[in-house]
Amino acid sequence: MEHPLLQSYGSLDGWHILLVIGGLSIGFFVYQVQKATRLVMLGAPDNRFDSWFIRISEFTTGWLGQKRVMRDRVAGSMHVLMFWGFLMLASDMFDLATANAFSDHILPELLNGPWNGMVELGYTMALIGCVAALIRRVVFTPEKLKGKSQLEGNAILFLIFSITATSFVVESFHSPSSTWEPIGYWVSDMGITDGTVVAAYWIHMLSICVFFVLIPLSKHMHLVMAVPNVFFHDVDPPGKMRPLAVGDDGKAVPLEDLDIDSFGVSTYTQYSWRQLIDSWSCTSCARCQDVCPAYASGKGLNPMEVILDVRNYANEHAPLLLAGEQPEETMMQRITEEAVWACTTCNACVDVCPLYIEHVPKLTDLRRNAMMETMEYPESLNTAMGNIESASNPYGFGAHERAEWAADLDVKIGEPAEYIYFVGCAASFDERNQKVARSTISLLKEAGLDVGILGMQEGCSGDPARRAGNEYLFQMLAETNMTTFQELGVKRIVASCPHCFHTLGKEYGDYGGDELEVFHHSEILAKLQDEGKLPQVEKNGRSVTFHDPCYLGRIGGVIDEPRNVIGGVDVETENHGQDSFCCGAGGAQMWMEEDADKRVNVIRAKELSETGCDTVAVGCPFCSVMVNDGLDAVGAEMEVMDVAELLWEQIVARDKEIQELTARPLKSLPGSDHQK
Repeated sequence: MEHPLLQSYGSLDGWHILLVIGGLSIGFFVYQVQKATRLVMLGAPDNRFDSWFIRISEFTTGWLGQKRVMRDRVAGSMHVLMFWGFLMLASDMFDLATANAFSDHILPELLNGPWNGMVELGYTMALIGCVAALIRRVVFTPEKLKGKSQLEGNAILFLIFSITATSFVVESFHSPSSTWEPIGYWVSDMGITDGTVVAAYWIHMLSICVFFVLIPLSKHMHLVMAVPNVFFHDVDPPGKMRPLAVGDDGKAVPLEDLDIDSFGVSTYTQYSWRQLIDSWSCTSCARCQDVCPAYASGKGLNPMEVILDVRNYANEHAPLLLAGEQPEETMMQRITEEAVWACTTCNACVDVCPLYIEHVPKLTDLRRNAMMETMEYPESLNTAMGNIESASNPYGFGAHERAEWAADLDVKIGEPAEYIYFVGCAASFDERNQKVARSTISLLKEAGLDVGILGMQEGCSGDPARRAGNEYLFQMLAETNMTTFQELGVKRIVASCPHCFHTLGKEYGDYGGDELEVFHHSEILAKLQDEGKLPQVEKNGRSVTFHDPCYLGRIGGVIDEPRNVIGGVDVETENHGQDSFCCGAGGAQMWMEEDADKRVNVIRAKELSETGCDTVAVGCPFCSVMVNDGLDAVGAEMEVMDVAELLWEQIVARDKEIQELTARPLKSLPGSDHQK
């Protein structure tokens, strides 16, 4: 039989038909891709051409290796089968479009068999993946897909099915090898007619052409944009925000030298080109939606929709944008204020995204503009921001009160020390969290560390101001604190607040803090236990679970240490470690009003109560407050204690026991002569 491409169909040769349908589909595809590329390149500059080794390594494991995709074992396996399958079968176009001239005349005979085997394996994997995905969508529809249109996704899967299923029929007429092409060989023995082969070939080619048309019109544009999106991912530490302006030295431009016309993002073109690629890379897999605490609590934020909003905005306003004009609609209007101010900046959406999409910066950049330019932000932030600006803490207490909690602890205050305990605003002024500070200092002194506190010289780390968008205020605080650190020769800092831990350790480097070593108190305590300088915790009947603070576990990467401090966890919550669920306090939410019916901490409290433990261990002052309030709301009688409190409780109990033993009369001591 002559190859279908070489046959004539009425007055048209197969070549002519393929040139027409192929040319139209590929032409449309190229036009749409270049249009999207032009819209992306309208974005602001963004230096993503550094750290080549890291980028190549992460691209290899993240894009080619699909490591993030596989965090969802079910959907991930289906996607991986189709992804790797298409990578292997893609080269078959050389044969399909040349009437087998590639394999017959170009490819060395020695490689013919292995190449055909790879192609068939690719088709097989893609077929299995798409059939499994179709069954999942139609028969076992995931909850997140219910009530939503499945037309686009199902249409694409049907096309993949058509492409893969027909490939074996097309393959059967070309004398397939029983060794390398077992399926094609099996089909060839079924007595397939020449007409069936011809029909299968054109269905195959037409499906590919339709696929090319649908790619840029659907979420499958990620097939193109995912490559640069993953490669140019943010190599900075997770959750790290960028300064208002960066100088030639790579550091933040000091406030006194700052000259900026606008703050944050208001228009589409103020987003960077890398931020804009995100919008065409989204697969609508809804993983970010699934882990978002704001979405789970019923607030008006869906991180997936934020990304799609940017793409839809660009497509709708493309004529104006490409003409160099700005639409009247702002990005805040498109994404909505409700969505922007609902974010806790927990970074769960960014962490879970298989294509390295950066959701949070799009929201915090809008906050910067609202806070520093348009002045349109939640009124409830006024008090906290005003207090931070005037008193360097959101509570509004005077600096002279910062160290009152340590008055009887005989600790260095405002003096050089090997370790400076950065107390943080909560542990300085909140009575409940002052106990954590007392326990932490007592433990460090018990272990023999040279430790001190800054007292009146300590200011807010700036985290609430920065996450709220008040970048100017944050930089003022950062510069002031860095001056204090330099004057006292501070090199090592211990923080019990994960927000301070992150801000000081990961963000102060832009303001001169490159040499600072910043530890969460659980890291130091665990190390001291390993060295035998502090005892191991004996729970004595207490059952403990642990709530991972977002800025400690997922963002900070500190997961094992707090668990080690408390002697392990008896029962883990459903969401824990890197996948922990937010308490609801981050992103300056601690200082904003929250709808009583949409409280994030209630969701988390229910998860914690389901463990059946009597104690919730925490490692964050804000989590302590939010979790405790949430447990009260759900009626769960669980004690909330910081890891430092649990360890110090152990030492106090031991010392009390020793004192009681030494205070007893000799006759009461077991084994004494007075008892004999």
